[in-house]
Amino acid sequence: MSKEINYQAINGIALAYLGDAEYEVYIRRHLIEEGMTKPNRLHHVATRYVSAKAQAALIDAMQEDDFLTEAEWEAFKKGRNAKSHTSAKNTSVLTYRISTGFEAIVGYLSLTNQTERLDEFAQWCIDKVEEGKLRIE
Repeated sequence: MSKEINYQAINGIALAYLGDAEYEVYIRRHLIEEGMTKPNRLHHVATRYVSAKAQAALIDAMQEDDFLTEAEWEAFKKGRNAKSHTSAKNTSVLTYRISTGFEAIVGYLSLTNQTERLDEFAQWCIDKVEEGKLRIE
């Protein structure tokens, strides 16, 4: 039996910690279902979806498409504004913070048991990446 969790009491880094793992599983499952089985290829292709730069570009696209709910934007802001004790690798601090916000949304959806919305969110992201129209900087 799952425990009732007040996600609002959970800090943005913790939401992002869970969201990072959850989103990674969606992407790995998608790539394997697409027929990829070689670990090096899987890792290389997965970075197109899970890198901080890709996640920041997805947030831009979500804003343009008015894709997120108000509660999801609140989770994003909580993650983006959280004080992280890790540093950005291969990206700017701003991009890293935006990607932390992205991951916080996934963590929020997971903790609030919004499975259908989480599936929709992940599929939307996969579709956007595969369209190849994201502005990844």
